[in-house]
Amino acid sequence: MGQFLDSVPVSAIVRIRDMMYTVKDPFRLDQGDVSFDAPDTFKQAVTKALAENRTHYLPTVGIPQLRKLCAEKMRTKNGIPVGSDDEVMVTNGGTHGLYAVIHALLEPGDEVIIPDPEWPPTMAMVTAAGGRPVQVPLRESLGWRWDIAEVEKAITPKTRVLYLNSPNNPSGGVLTRQDIEKLAAIARERNLWVISDEAYEDVVYSGEHVSIASLPGMYERTIPVYTMSKSYAITGVRVGYFAIKDATVRDRALKVVLYTTSNVSSLAQYGAVGALEGSQQCIADFKVELQARRDMFYQGLAEAAPGVFSGQPPDGAFYAFVKINPDWAKSAGLTGPSLSWAMAEYLIKHGRIGCVPGVDFGASCEGYMRFCTCRSREELNGALASMKQALATAVS
Repeated sequence: MGQFLDSVPVSAIVRIRDMMYTVKDPFRLDQGDVSFDAPDTFKQAVTKALAENRTHYLPTVGIPQLRKLCAEKMRTKNGIPVGSDDEVMVTNGGTHGLYAVIHALLEPGDEVIIPDPEWPPTMAMVTAAGGRPVQVPLRESLGWRWDIAEVEKAITPKTRVLYLNSPNNPSGGVLTRQDIEKLAAIARERNLWVISDEAYEDVVYSGEHVSIASLPGMYERTIPVYTMSKSYAITGVRVGYFAIKDATVRDRALKVVLYTTSNVSSLAQYGAVGALEGSQQCIADFKVELQARRDMFYQGLAEAAPGVFSGQPPDGAFYAFVKINPDWAKSAGLTGPSLSWAMAEYLIKHGRIGCVPGVDFGASCEGYMRFCTCRSREELNGALASMKQALATAVS
């Protein structure tokens, strides 16, 4: 029996999602699903593929044209020296890509340095592969970035992988170029692999997005992992991709992809070709609107929850990761072993507001909450109005 799976946790995001399906007229600020429609270039390509009956088996690694486009995108946009299209593999979304590369890299007992906070499935996938996740706190005082000295201190002889996620989910922290250069130097000095989760590469409001694999000598030891879900608003379609230069590791990852999905949906892949070949204006337009929604939400939060939540708008991604005032919580009678869980359950029950407790992303973030600001303005405003009423009732 697969008893090892007993040690793999189920993310609170899934638990919250299940809870939200029991709520009438909910505000779905719990899931990172942008409310935009997919670009016409994607939809037209899917329609064309269906009309042409492209509904049969495909190469496990992805159709040649899509791999070619992904390789060229990584070379030109991310500055990664991808050599051959053969180094690229298409996956069933970014999660599947991460699962494949984590299993391709780890041996039982290997340690992986991971941010705290971090998207919960990351730690679960490391555990499922027999590894040990070692979370190093991102510091709110540094704009939710690592203190690089703390990263170095956490490395042991068992450390095999350095996991980067910038912009970060849930904090929105963006590592600077200097941060990336220091981490690259550590990886080279300690002979570490790097997994670079760049799901939010196109959602940076302040600073720049730097792909660590673009730095000299780093692509050889770095696996950059991407998803089209966020950039093209196709979260439900599931198209991701990664590149691996090392042939042995790439062959291992291929086996994981093969035996977990055979091949990614044909219609999804042809749609992805259309999205990459067409105009990229939607990416810029999405970012402008996401920044406006971020600012609107934080302004509204100050009015709806004064003295309850605190935090600054993030430099990237599309989440509000805010701290709960423990004194307010005490006065409101929110009790239990976890303040963030108590707040989440209260807002869901009394405000119909989906949200995720900070402790689910890492132990150092107990007392924080994540709200997704990528929902429509109407939904965000509705959630804020409901929040104001619910919080006022808590202390009345």
